[in-house]
Order: sequence, then structure tokens, then C-alpha cells
Amino acid sequence: MRLSISGAAIASGLLWGCAILLVQLINLADPGYGANLLALLRSVYPWFHSTQQVTRVLVGTADGLLDGAIAGALFAWLYNMMLELSSNEHIFKRRHI
Repeated sequence: MRLSISGAAIASGLLWGCAILLVQLINLADPGYGANLLALLRSVYPWFHSTQQVTRVLVGTADGLLDGAIAGALFAWLYNMMLELSSNEHIFKRRHI
């Protein structure tokens, strides 16, 4: 069964973007929450800053949406390619009579 590339991109983009949004919103209320994750995200995304500003929360969420969508699309494409290769594997095997 093949995966929908656009469906996987949308689902993973929303999942990762909402996860970053949730951590950042909780961090706005409690500055110690998720500090290690936000520091990790700062090292991965150079334009991401975990400051106490709503505009930075939106930038971080957009980063997560875009990055998650790209990762989901690549995963679905790779999965479909491996599925196609494994279904054509019988061509490469020798027949034993």
C-alpha cells in the first residue's frame, strides 16, 4: 500500500508545528518548561529564538510546519520507492528449477 506524499506532508507538518507551538506557549506561561527542547531547536534552526515574544512563537511554529512537511514528504517518497523496489525484487532473483 503506497503512502500519499501530500497527506504525509500535511500530517507530519501539522504534528511537528503543533508540538513546537504547544511547547512554546507553555514556555510563555512557565519560562522553565521545555528549555532544553527550545535550546535544541535553536541549534537546529538558526533563525529560531526562544524568547518571550508571540511573534517568535509564530516563527517557531512556521519553522515546525515547514520542516515537518518536508520530512513527511521525504519519508513517504522514500517509503514508496522502497515499496516499488521490493515489489520488483523478483526480477533480480534467479529462478531455481
